[in-house]
Amino acid sequence: MFWNPIRSLWRTDIRPTLVLGLPLIGAQVAQMAINASDVLMIARLGSEKLAASVLSFNMWMLLWFFGMGIIQAVIPLGAQARGRKEPRDFRRVVRMGLWMSALYCIPAWCVTAYTGPIFIFLGQDPAVSALAAEYMTALQWGLFPALAIMAIRGFLTVMGYTGVILTATLLGVVINVVLNYVLIFGHFGFPRLELVGAGIASVLASSMSLLFFIFYVLWERRLRRYTIFGRLWRPDVVYLIKILKMGLPIGVTLIAEAGLFAGSTILVGWLGTQQLAAHGVAVQIVSMTFMVPVGLSQASLTRVGYAAGRRNDDAVARAGWSALGVTLLIMLCFAVVFWTVPEFLVSLYLNPADPNAPEVLGYATSFLAVAAIFQLFDGGQIIGVNNLRGIGDAKVPLAFAIFGYWFIGFSLSLGLGFGLNWGGVGIWCGLAGGLAFVALATNIRFFLRRTLRHYTAYAF
Repeated sequence: MFWNPIRSLWRTDIRPTLVLGLPLIGAQVAQMAINASDVLMIARLGSEKLAASVLSFNMWMLLWFFGMGIIQAVIPLGAQARGRKEPRDFRRVVRMGLWMSALYCIPAWCVTAYTGPIFIFLGQDPAVSALAAEYMTALQWGLFPALAIMAIRGFLTVMGYTGVILTATLLGVVINVVLNYVLIFGHFGFPRLELVGAGIASVLASSMSLLFFIFYVLWERRLRRYTIFGRLWRPDVVYLIKILKMGLPIGVTLIAEAGLFAGSTILVGWLGTQQLAAHGVAVQIVSMTFMVPVGLSQASLTRVGYAAGRRNDDAVARAGWSALGVTLLIMLCFAVVFWTVPEFLVSLYLNPADPNAPEVLGYATSFLAVAAIFQLFDGGQIIGVNNLRGIGDAKVPLAFAIFGYWFIGFSLSLGLGFGLNWGGVGIWCGLAGGLAFVALATNIRFFLRRTLRHYTAYAF
């Protein structure tokens, strides 16, 4: 009798979340592999060109993050429409997600057109800025396929086809590596294009992945009947506004969180090169483990949105809390690893022959000790935010994020890191404080929801 409720919870909530979420986790890790392969190959061109690529890629990522946040509205809106058994509305959401991908690129490309002057204005070396602008001339055209992929990924996630997302992303990794090798270095008779070649490789890899998604949607019978590409030329102002209404707060939230970690990097940079290097290593490790709650939160977002569309408050609660429980359990395991073998993790990123390696190892180990604590907060906050988005609540989580990340997190980092002279550990404690506030605030709001009607009013 004791095991019956557990078996029921596993069957109805935990297992469906894992089935949806595990391929999404794999896809997130594979996406990181694409970025890592770019860095590794461009690094062979020299430090100046590597620095230029880092500048351009960070600008591109910032634009992509914001656009991705807007397009991510396809998931909750689509899941709610499917839960209401309104395939026409579901189709309209996905179509306008593709429209939004194209429309967003117009102002984004206006920004990338001034890549060189922007970096010079920000005090970067003119020669490096010129190389960054050269790289961006190719890289910028990958923005549309990357965003269009997110719209179709939203459709596939809601439909439960997350395994296809993982397959397409892995295919993108292989294509990107091969094209980088050919176009950057000029192998197999191709010209040596260096940074421009890296940009072209990224564009082609994204475009081929997009074509894979399109062909799969047109080929798979269950997906084909939604005709998401039918009458694609016709704008639908109603659903464009719906996507903007929910997507803009999501995009700003993503930028707020990314900005917090970018700001922390600047703060640690004030403390010296060794602490900055250690910070970079620790962030890389934490970013990898963060892919787990990212994937699970997308699964939770879908399941909560579907239950909200069916107006089943009990299913909303079970989907949200089961995802939170699974995520916290996994992140607790990561925390134990950070506490027990931090030296091993950090040493994977260090050159033993470097005389500064022991100092960097010491700093990075202390940062991971703090990161072990905020593993739980980081997992809790992204699940809480996406649970609220699933029921149509995107504006209040944005307020929580801005207040938590910046008024609490960044202020604590300044106060502890410099006011109390805790150094890098203090800055990381500040990050933990900001994440903790957002985690608690979003999950308390999800717990205190009064009626389903109150929340779905945001989306309907």
